[in-house]
Amino acid sequence: MRAIRRFTVRTVLPRELAALGELVHNLRWSWHPETTDLFAEVDPRLWEQVGHDPVALLGAVDPARLSELAADRRFLRRLADAADDLREYMTAPRWYQTLPDAARAIAYFSPEYGIAAALPQYSGGLGILAGDHLKAASDLGVPILAVGLLYRHGYFTQSLSPEGWQMEHYPSLDAGGLPLTLLKEEDGTPVKIRVGLPEGRALHAQLWVAQVGRVPLLLLDSDVADNDSAARDVTDRLYGGGTDHRLMQELLLGVGGVRAIRAYCRITGHADPEVFHTNEGHAGFLGLERIRELTEARLSFDEALEAVRAGTVFTTHTPVPAGIDRFPIEMIERHFGGDNAWPTVPVERILALGAEADPSRFNMAVMGMRLAQRVNGVSELHGEVSREMFKDLWPGFDLDEVPIGSITNGVHAPTWVGRELMELAGRELPTLVERARGWDGIQKIADADLWDIRRTLRRRLVEGARVRLRRSWRDRGASDAELGWIDDVLDPDVLTIGFARRVPSYKRLTLMLRDPERLKSLLLDPDKPVQIVIAGKAHPADEGGKKLIQQIVKFADQPEVRHRIVFLPDYDMALGQLMTQGSDVWLNNPLRPLEASGTSGMKSALNGGLNLSIRDGWWDEWYDGTNGWAIPTADGVADPDRRDELEAAALYDLIEHEVSDRFYDRAADGLPRRWMEMVKHTLTSLGPKVLAGRMLRDYVLGLYTPAAKAGRALAAESCSGARSFAAWRLRVAKAWPGVRVEHVEASGVGDTPEVGNVLELRATIALGDLTPDDVLVQAAYGRVGPHDELVHPSYLALTPVDTDDDGRAHYAGVVPLDRTGPFGYTVRAVPHHPLAASPAELGLVTVPEEPVGMTNGTLR
Repeated sequence: MRAIRRFTVRTVLPRELAALGELVHNLRWSWHPETTDLFAEVDPRLWEQVGHDPVALLGAVDPARLSELAADRRFLRRLADAADDLREYMTAPRWYQTLPDAARAIAYFSPEYGIAAALPQYSGGLGILAGDHLKAASDLGVPILAVGLLYRHGYFTQSLSPEGWQMEHYPSLDAGGLPLTLLKEEDGTPVKIRVGLPEGRALHAQLWVAQVGRVPLLLLDSDVADNDSAARDVTDRLYGGGTDHRLMQELLLGVGGVRAIRAYCRITGHADPEVFHTNEGHAGFLGLERIRELTEARLSFDEALEAVRAGTVFTTHTPVPAGIDRFPIEMIERHFGGDNAWPTVPVERILALGAEADPSRFNMAVMGMRLAQRVNGVSELHGEVSREMFKDLWPGFDLDEVPIGSITNGVHAPTWVGRELMELAGRELPTLVERARGWDGIQKIADADLWDIRRTLRRRLVEGARVRLRRSWRDRGASDAELGWIDDVLDPDVLTIGFARRVPSYKRLTLMLRDPERLKSLLLDPDKPVQIVIAGKAHPADEGGKKLIQQIVKFADQPEVRHRIVFLPDYDMALGQLMTQGSDVWLNNPLRPLEASGTSGMKSALNGGLNLSIRDGWWDEWYDGTNGWAIPTADGVADPDRRDELEAAALYDLIEHEVSDRFYDRAADGLPRRWMEMVKHTLTSLGPKVLAGRMLRDYVLGLYTPAAKAGRALAAESCSGARSFAAWRLRVAKAWPGVRVEHVEASGVGDTPEVGNVLELRATIALGDLTPDDVLVQAAYGRVGPHDELVHPSYLALTPVDTDDDGRAHYAGVVPLDRTGPFGYTVRAVPHHPLAASPAELGLVTVPEEPVGMTNGTLR
């Protein structure tokens, strides 16, 4: 018989062990090994059985054992020390508290979070990044208040059929059995937020709080009695259901998330956020809710829009249009119009925010960008790709000027680096991770010490892979009598390549199978064998991805190679840690430039692994020629099969002639000296760059603090700044058709311009109804291409000289001729306001109707 309801009965701890509950319910334990050591001491056998889940541990431990621990003075001393350490961590000033003008609080919205395997609320890289973002914020004292959804079934667990086909399972998660606390009002009733739905329906949610170190994470849960059955299922699973289900999730995350923040701050006294960070487009509706709040407080829509934009940061994570959530216009009209309309927020204005080239679709990323004054991609290359993808939002501006920057992702070292390496760093180089200093000191660590740790981590991966492989084969129907061969699967002394990620087609899981015989020869080489550990999940609706997994599984099932290549089902954080720590080489072979960033290779690098990767994402900017290997790309080849063939051949050649040779090249003492030289250089060159602490500092200094200042400027004096900026913007947009570059003349260079000369420019601009204070006039100059186009031009602001009675203004400036070769210039006018974040912000620009300047000139 099936239970009609399930819940978790929590242990009542003896008074002496009350601090144990405090430690369990702060997820700092997931990156603090001293705390997990304490949990293990509660019941070492049970700790292993529950998969290192402290909530499950306390739910299963024998009360007699708790009584025994309550009388154990040594354990109580250790418990008191751990609790004191946590309290000091939670309250002591850290890096952020030293900053002037920093935001009082930052709201961070993401559809998924990878904090720990015990809280399965993630599917892949986006969630893992969000988890590392929160952990790094906690370590640095950044006052983030995070928002997400609590998925009753998580993403899914993965197993394989006897034929190697991916099978999905959706285990029910009980919030009472997770490291969460239900947020309650003062009278003890659960806090509820409400989001209106069409036809008089409503979506209700309660709030669970996961304490991630110093960072509260609010998770909205729609599985409450107030909802009808459809509304209860809104938070049933991550990325599940159809389009309407997805929209309901995003309404709850965005609109409901802002309301959840308001409730949390009211109840706890937490500072209201000054900055709102939208991590991908899923939470974009948060901007609409903030506009609603302000319009109901007597601002116009345009004034509220400017106030919201100033304090909003939007991060895009996808390099392909297909990865963006887009909804039918009719669906958005139904949810924000008719009987469900917000009186102060016209549905027409909402539709305009998400308008894209296809008039029938509402684009969540486009709305996110229009609602944010600061936008970024997640690597330098991804920033370039994003500027190309979204350039139509800023017509008339060069790609370099499209206001989408980049902050390259990072990873949280205490979560992902093997404990042995962290302890070695703590002894030898104590400032390495926390302050990101002293990485050159790695060169002083003995090769033997580092190699011993690498061997330990590889052995742990081999042992863990055997356990998981045996479990997988049992699930596929094999008996123990058939599985004796698994005892010899993988070898702790063989070069080990790791490959683990989501399985969309562009990540090319099966590129390694392009020439199966060549791969077999690498795996079975008698002198330089290679072994490969593979993991990854395909989206449940992605039949193509499932076929790729099946191809890999069928190859790995072959008796002659199954001891050298394995596919491990159910890729999760625990397996990710095992693989990135234990692999000697991390393989990544996506179709360039479709990997926005990727972070698994960063984790491997911090563990002393070497990257073997296509130059995509973060690897494109930080590969230096000696900190790993770059797989050559066949970018100009249009035939995808031919491209795969060329890049696979390059991959095989690198493994055979460079990677294997170096790994097995041993000195007289048995150490791979040349390999360790690369490992140390990798740690020294990449270590300080790939840390999530570096990433958070970049966000704080480059985005959060400027956004907070801009938001304050617009909110001051009852939002008078927002009112004046909105009025200026409307006035400029109306008057802009009257702005013209009427005349440009140049002098000073003669017939044979030479480097070191200067070009004296004078320009006449018709301003129409605007004033010189409203307009920035610039000379754009530099190298010209074959069609007289300026290539990556420089810009010089021209100085207003005088204004005629008819509204024509005269500007002048001096352009340096600082490079040889083809040189050109032009003059343009753009709107100017001190509260605008970039010249392209309004998407307005005026250039001469006819080409001006010596676009065919050559400097000598």
